[in-house]
Amino acid sequence: MFPEGMDMNALLQQAQQVQAQLQQAQKDLEKATFSGSAGGGLVEATVKGSGELVGLVIKPQAIDPKDPEGLADIIVAAVRDATSQATSHAQNVMPNLGSLGL
Repeated sequence: MFPEGMDMNALLQQAQQVQAQLQQAQKDLEKATFSGSAGGGLVEATVKGSGELVGLVIKPQAIDPKDPEGLADIIVAAVRDATSQATSHAQNVMPNLGSLGL
């Protein structure tokens, strides 16, 4: 059933350690915030590590009543930038599951 010489207790202990590391990393990410900007700094978005948008700053110069789509595009880009930073950070802090052969 299992390869010869495989210590199931050691494997189980290793899996429990990885699970604890994952849980701690998730807690840390939930507390962390990440900022992104777009439009040369006209819009700044802040997201939690979970991806939740928690802040949005729009400078008055970004508001052109004749071009609401332009402002929407800048907002989307700022949120995307912040979310990308959060995702990148999450990938860096999550434990490597490769050590378990996963």
